[in-house]
Amino acid sequence: MILTLNVAILLAVIIYFRIRRRVQARSRSDQWLTVSIVLVFGVLIAPTEFGQGIVDVLGDAVNNFSEAGSP
Repeated sequence: MILTLNVAILLAVIIYFRIRRRVQARSRSDQWLTVSIVLVFGVLIAPTEFGQGIVDVLGDAVNNFSEAGSP
């Protein structure tokens, strides 16, 4: 039996457990590690269909927001 594990899913689980922790207990290096992990997760998920869908939804939301603010 061969078990394959998607790295993006593994990073999502790691991010979930790191963000659940209390904020005041984190050191500066711990915060930088979390930021680095999130950046790598973003790079891994960006070229996928799911990542492109997120970009499209966020782009539409930003366009709607900016159009609502202009007279």
